[in-house]
Parts: sequence; structure tokens; C-alpha cells
Amino acid sequence: MKPLLIILGPTASGKTHLATQIAHQMGGEIISVDSRQVYRNMNIGTGKDLDEYRVNGNNIPYHLIDIKEAGEQYNVNEFQKDFKRTYDDLAEGNSVPILCGGTGFYIYALLKGHAFSSIPVDNDLRIKLEIHTTEELNHIFQNLNSAYSGLADTSTRKRLIRAIEISQYLIQNPSSGSKLVTTSVKYQSVIFGLNPPVDVRRERISSRLKYRLENGLIDEVEALMKSGISAEQLIYYGLEYKFVTQFLLGELIYKDMARSLESEIHRFAKRQMTFFRKMEKDGITINWINHDLPLTEQIEMITGKYNKILV
Repeated sequence: MKPLLIILGPTASGKTHLATQIAHQMGGEIISVDSRQVYRNMNIGTGKDLDEYRVNGNNIPYHLIDIKEAGEQYNVNEFQKDFKRTYDDLAEGNSVPILCGGTGFYIYALLKGHAFSSIPVDNDLRIKLEIHTTEELNHIFQNLNSAYSGLADTSTRKRLIRAIEISQYLIQNPSSGSKLVTTSVKYQSVIFGLNPPVDVRRERISSRLKYRLENGLIDEVEALMKSGISAEQLIYYGLEYKFVTQFLLGELIYKDMARSLESEIHRFAKRQMTFFRKMEKDGITINWINHDLPLTEQIEMITGKYNKILV
């Protein structure tokens, strides 16, 4: 099997730019690992930055972007299946598969296996949980002791609700835990992480959000609503789609929407880093790249280490 080259990092860390530069250098193709970039017509809010996929006049092939209709749902089980199909196709050719994204739980599922996605949805529980604040939901989850407690990604509100749902199911059905079978393929991989200093990351998040709000983000969410996607569905996607929807519904004034959204994205980036650290504690090696290294040296370091594992 071809080794996976994985580039991960929190939002606004520059991972897409680095991954596309490496793909251009190595003849690679990008496999996106982002739980929201799978949706069509959700471009600005998910940060697809498709212009990054053109390097020195060449188009860099990408996969698992724009594969679902906006309004649908997507989960780690579907990702594993879509990833395997894409990886198998690339393995038949000469391209280097480069996994790039910030959805740590999806990466974890590929490398360590994840057998909990088959646990059924409990709509009644979800309705009850929706009335709680995120802080209250965190408290509920922390008081649930199940086989899922140490694995859960709680970086967004929807994942936190799903984590409570899975944990409660396992507690109520104790025999089911031993019946769950992990079916993930074990992929050989080398992982590189981008983690700019917090002040740099925060400045990037703030300036990027300001630009997006002034250059089409609100129009994008409004167009999704006009296309028939409900406010509830958009709020389910969290972050930009949640807060801009609330603004369009008149529940938030612009100033409060922008300030709350900015704060939530900062918290989201922090939670992403917490999950990446958890991956390391679970035995997954992440080679963190020095933020001060010039791009050319970053590329040389990554390609050199990847080529060594091919020998």
C-alpha cells in the first residue's frame, strides 16, 4: 500500500497552501479531510479556498470536496468508505495520496479505527439536548462514563451532542460495546502538523473572517436558505452557518453576530489542537513543523521524510 502523507492543523494554519505546494512538487493529489467541505455550494463558510489548488499554472487534483448536497448529513463512517474508494483509485496510479484537513476525528478513524458510527440516532434525545448551552452539554458529557469517553471529538456542538448520544447508548446497552467491530484498513502514514503561534493564528482567523463577511459569506448563507435548506439544517453545520443564519433571521444584530462568530472560531481552533494532542497521547506521531521555517525548507523536510519511508 502507498504510504499516506498527512498534513493537519487547526483552522487558518495554512495547511491547504502547504499541501498543494507539496502535491505540485511530488506529483500528488489531495484528499480532503474536512467534514463540511464535502457539501456543494458551501464554499466561503467552509474555507474551500479552491484557488489554492492551482500552483504555477497547474491544477492540483483534489477529492472528497463537493460530494454531497448542502442540507444532507455526513459522518465518519461515510468518510471512511469514501476515503478507501479514493485511496484505492490513487494507489493504482503514480500519484502520491496527500491527506489534508483539520477534522481530527476523521484522521483518527483512519489510523486507529472507529466502530461507533453505526450506533443509531436518537432524535428524542437530540431535541432534549438542543435546549442546553454548549457549556451544559460539556458538563453532561463529562459525567458520562462509557467506552466512547476517551475517543470523542467534541470540537463542535453537533459532535458534542452526538458524543452524548453514543455514550448514553453504550451505557444503556452495555453488551453492545463488545459487539462493535472496527473495520478500518490500517494505513502506513507520515503525519506533519502546522501549529502557528496562538497570536498569529488568532490574527489570521480574525482577518480572514472579516474578509469573508465583507465578500460573500452572508450572501452564500442567504442563497442556501432561498434554495430550500431550513434554518435548522444550516444551524446544524455550526460556526459561520449557525451565526449568519441567526443574523438573517433577525435573532442577532450584525455586530453581535460577527463578535460571537469570531470568538467561537477561536475556541474551535483551540479544540482542534486539543484533539491533535490527544491523538499523540494515543500513539500517533505528528511531526510539528517550525512556523519560522521558510516554505521551501518545509517542503524539503516533508518530501525528504516521506521518501525515506518509501525505501
